[in-house]
Amino acid sequence: MTKAQIIERVSEQVTTLTKRQAEIVVNTVFNSIRDSLKKGDKTEIRGFGSFRLRARRMKEGRNPKTGATVAVPAKKVPFFKAGKELKELLNK
Repeated sequence: MTKAQIIERVSEQVTTLTKRQAEIVVNTVFNSIRDSLKKGDKTEIRGFGSFRLRARRMKEGRNPKTGATVAVPAKKVPFFKAGKELKELLNK
């Protein structure tokens, strides 16, 4: 499902919202999650799951073209963990 499809579904289910207003709502939710992760905070949506950052340590990689080893720097990556209710719904 794409972002445009989510906006379409929101505007269909909440008939008082126009498509433009539904787009603003969806963008606000995504931006809030993104800003929370940027600050290093965790975002939890009950019944759905949680978003948080995981730290990856520095490691040695290999250039596939030359075979030379290269250092891959440490970084933070977003991580999503599905909630209990979502897991149960998918595994019925």
